[in-house]
Amino acid sequence: MRKPSVSASVAPSVRAGRLSAGALAALGVLALALGTLQSVVEPALPLLQRELGVSPAEGALIANAVLVAGAVVAPVAGKLGDRYGGKRVLVRLMAVVSAGGLLAGLAPNLPVLLLGQVLQGAMVGALPLSFILVRKHLPAGGSQAAIGLVVALFTAGGMVGTLVAGPIAEGLSWHGMFVLPTIVVIAATAVVTRLMPHDPPTRSDDRIDWPGAVLLSGTLLALMLGLVTVTSAGLPPYAIGALAVAVAALATGWVVVERRAASPMVDLRMLAQPVMWSACLLTFVITAGFGMVSFLLLQLFAVPADGYGFGAGTTGIGLFLLPGAVAGAVSDSVGGIAARRFGPRAVVVVGAVVTAATMTALAATHTAAWQLVLAKVLTAFAAGVATTALLAGTATSVEAGNTGIATGLLVVTRVIGVALGVQAGGVILVAGTDPATGLPSEAAFVTGFTAAGLVAASSLLVVRFTRKGARA
Repeated sequence: MRKPSVSASVAPSVRAGRLSAGALAALGVLALALGTLQSVVEPALPLLQRELGVSPAEGALIANAVLVAGAVVAPVAGKLGDRYGGKRVLVRLMAVVSAGGLLAGLAPNLPVLLLGQVLQGAMVGALPLSFILVRKHLPAGGSQAAIGLVVALFTAGGMVGTLVAGPIAEGLSWHGMFVLPTIVVIAATAVVTRLMPHDPPTRSDDRIDWPGAVLLSGTLLALMLGLVTVTSAGLPPYAIGALAVAVAALATGWVVVERRAASPMVDLRMLAQPVMWSACLLTFVITAGFGMVSFLLLQLFAVPADGYGFGAGTTGIGLFLLPGAVAGAVSDSVGGIAARRFGPRAVVVVGAVVTAATMTALAATHTAAWQLVLAKVLTAFAAGVATTALLAGTATSVEAGNTGIATGLLVVTRVIGVALGVQAGGVILVAGTDPATGLPSEAAFVTGFTAAGLVAASSLLVVRFTRKGARA
């Protein structure tokens, strides 16, 4: 399977400083376009549900498809870039993303849109590949600045997508909000292909864990599809049992493969360390609660204003969500500082208390848009600070040689937690749908907010339990 790396021995060495301003600018524009393409779905999700005639639980699949694909691509992209060259892999990965964006833009139904979203999930690999390129072609100081620029533009792209999704979808069509960013991705990739110097591949004995990648994606997709099917189809008990067995079999197969793989996608042996399994458990609980909150809030914004909702269109939802996106971006820089000063567990406790209190208040009163906006800001900041603190604390607690494995495991856990939280929110709304109106009842949202608060509060128990385990 591995292609011989002949060029590694004959290619000239790459000189620092060869990366031109034009190539760096093209990487930045590419990151901006990818961030935009990734984020257009969130404010437009209620619109997509109406246009495609799907339930909130099925709508959650649209939001989760990119996350699931990203969880699989993220650990693999860097290895592929090191082995075959960052530029070569980046260009091919962007071809997959572009195909997904165009497919989503032309999608006539939910299955085709989901396939497009899965292909777009390959965009997650663009960041580690960009890091490989700037490190190979720039001196140390310049590469650090360039990496910061790429990350900042990707984050900014997320905010741009939140804002432009509405005007594009309402001015043209929802298809356009996928097509237009994809055109920019294609153009930026063409410039990168022309201006970016080739980087020689490096020899590596590490194998790509394709079986692990396939089994992880299959497990997550089966779990989410199972939640949707069980909720909306009214299946008999034996069918529900069959779905549960299928998910368990896939999950078990993935664990077996990862434990035996010479170079696993996710090194599960790291979970034997208390610092790792406690950080993963806390990360999962925090992100699951946040995923649930995020989905419920954007759905409540879209409920018609003649009832208990606000009747916001895609543009209005984007504006309502923007402060939360800013808070989430700021929290990533604050989390590491807070972890160093107060310790990760203290940060998690504060974040859990803030989230639980916010959800309790929101379940009791949600009659004004500012209440929802404030709830999004508080929960986004709390979740971002807590998960970043856990990431920073774990990275400095494990052995230096295991830093990449440990942080990769936490990133995958973070993605899985958000995805399952979003899907759980969709399931709660479907279960509480009013047959007369076809809309979720207000009680369903109250139930969802209460459940999210309980999930957040449960992290306090996890902190206490894992602290006792560590002492023992």
